[in-house]
Amino acid sequence: MSETSAPAKPNPLLQPWQTPFETPPFSEIQPEHFLPAFEQAFADHAAEIAAITHDPALPDFANTITALERSGKLLSRVAAVFYDLVSAHSNPAILEIDKEVSLRMARHWNPIMMNAVLFGRIAMLHEKRAELGLTAEEKRLLERSYTRFHRAGAGLDESAKTRMAEINERLAHLGTSFSHHLLGDEQEWSMELGEDDRAGLSDTFVAAAKAAAEERGMAGKAIVTLSRSSTEPFLQSSARRDLREKVYKAFTARGDNGNANDNNETIVEILKLREESAKILGFPTYAAYRLEDSMAKTPEAVRGLLERVWKPARARALADRGALQALIAEEGGNFTLAPWDWRYYAEKLRQRRANFDDAAIKPYLVLDHMIEAAFDCATRLFGVTFEERKDVPVWHPDVRVWEVKARDGKHKALFYGDYFNRPSKRSGAWMTSLRDQQKLDGEIAPLVINVCNFAKGADGAPSLLSPDEARTLFHEFGHGLHGMMSDVTYPSLSGTSVFTDFVELPSQLYEHWQEQPQVLQRFAKHFQTGEPLPDDLLKRFLAARKFNQGFATVEFVSSALVDLEFHTQPASASRDVRAFEQKELEKIGMPAEISLRHRPTQFGHIFSGDHYASGYYSYMWSEVMDADAFGAFEETGDIFDPATAKRLLDDIYSSGGSRDPEEAYVAFRGREPEPDALLRRRGLLDTSEAA
Repeated sequence: MSETSAPAKPNPLLQPWQTPFETPPFSEIQPEHFLPAFEQAFADHAAEIAAITHDPALPDFANTITALERSGKLLSRVAAVFYDLVSAHSNPAILEIDKEVSLRMARHWNPIMMNAVLFGRIAMLHEKRAELGLTAEEKRLLERSYTRFHRAGAGLDESAKTRMAEINERLAHLGTSFSHHLLGDEQEWSMELGEDDRAGLSDTFVAAAKAAAEERGMAGKAIVTLSRSSTEPFLQSSARRDLREKVYKAFTARGDNGNANDNNETIVEILKLREESAKILGFPTYAAYRLEDSMAKTPEAVRGLLERVWKPARARALADRGALQALIAEEGGNFTLAPWDWRYYAEKLRQRRANFDDAAIKPYLVLDHMIEAAFDCATRLFGVTFEERKDVPVWHPDVRVWEVKARDGKHKALFYGDYFNRPSKRSGAWMTSLRDQQKLDGEIAPLVINVCNFAKGADGAPSLLSPDEARTLFHEFGHGLHGMMSDVTYPSLSGTSVFTDFVELPSQLYEHWQEQPQVLQRFAKHFQTGEPLPDDLLKRFLAARKFNQGFATVEFVSSALVDLEFHTQPASASRDVRAFEQKELEKIGMPAEISLRHRPTQFGHIFSGDHYASGYYSYMWSEVMDADAFGAFEETGDIFDPATAKRLLDDIYSSGGSRDPEEAYVAFRGREPEPDALLRRRGLLDTSEAA
């Protein structure tokens, strides 16, 4: 062996990226590059913070707030790439590093967010904010910076800060463990479908089941997995009741199997530590702490909304339950409706009442055409265009990239679409970014990502979407537009950096365009013949939209109420997670035939980190606004009305967190949202007085 070894290759995460638009060179990045890159990023950021803290000059906006905004660029860059891979294309090495990084990240941020000197500088500016001659965006940034540090505990005494730091570190570890456990249970389970097990399943479902088997190294077989895009269509269409029960029980037991992936103890400790942190910060409960910095403001306001929706939704679900049981009896079934039966018989009832089933429209909802539809709506609303790029590096061969250009032809963003499920990807659908828009030091264009878990077509066939999946695609693209259309100066206010109960407005509002006749008539084409969606089928689809809304609303609202109860009751009340869940469901009169959309042990929204903790209600809070906001277009008689679209862009999609969300909504709509719009949209208004 030569005495001089070859020089180590430079770490690509620490080099300038010589790629189109300076995007991450994914093919060069290996797991072993991350820890050294994080080390460097932590050191750089700590030095930048020290320089701000020890600046001898009197605090001003430039040397404190702007300097803070400029700090941590390398850390943002490395973390964005890392967390994209953790969620969308992990492997054992990445997941192992994730455990280390989550702890190191907490240890890095704790002393920054609790730095008394730094907070003193921010507080001094905050106190004099009226005299500083700030622009509206600068004033908003100062307010948000002050709030962020104050809520992190920067004003606490030293012993309280020490304890908060310990809690934050432990919570970071627990949140990572929770998501790893969930992924572990999802990866370890699948059910093979023999020829006799396929009764009721469509050809497209079987093709997707074969593609899923191939992805797991089981070529030639067909499997159901615990991805929602596999489980829910199986429960809806499989004629085999025994297999429906098996799949349903496996899906709802994720994280609750008493194995190495069990999440019960993790939840108990998370809730205990959250409660302690809230009390240290002077709040009676964790929900009170979280909701203070939201549109809702209080747990009482959230409960008020959820209970208002719960009553009519439950009444509708109970009425549907009776109809489903009658259908079972009519078919000669001698059994009581169970949770694994609901979707199957609801689909039969829908076929009878609305003469429509998902299988009829699915051949017309081709993934590529729905992507085109989402792009076309954005072009018509905001003037942006999308051109596919094959020269931008990606993390998996399935990922596609488009360059987004503004109306004047100027580069606006890159959009990455990662649409297919695979074992290396966590379940669900989400939007994130590799780089956020900002204009602090020149125009920085965003790199925005949508990740979904659709089933891939087998043997080169196109991927076909259910109506729910087509809506999910538009939902995530609405988040994507929020990131891509952002037009602010400061990175902390960019894109989706808004209150949790406002962040779902741009995404849920965008869903409305997906189900508009003029959009479907143009883009819903049969995957084999290219024929457009027949008018008759379109009419039946639109008529069937409000069907089974009692079920959908009950499974969501019950999850939101359980989230709220976890974080308003003492942590000691939920020492037995399963018993707590049961008690809360009994209290609200949960129909036994419907389960939570997310049972606690798989509720990643609230336990894989705290982003939606006490905040799962946000989807419904935003839905009040989105149902009302789409009315602004309907009232003009043109769903692409240019003047309304311009207000939507200026006041909602491009303003990021640069203004108060209530003020932004009123600027767009001319008034506050009308709450009944939500019940009307879900077809629940007529049962609101039912018992």
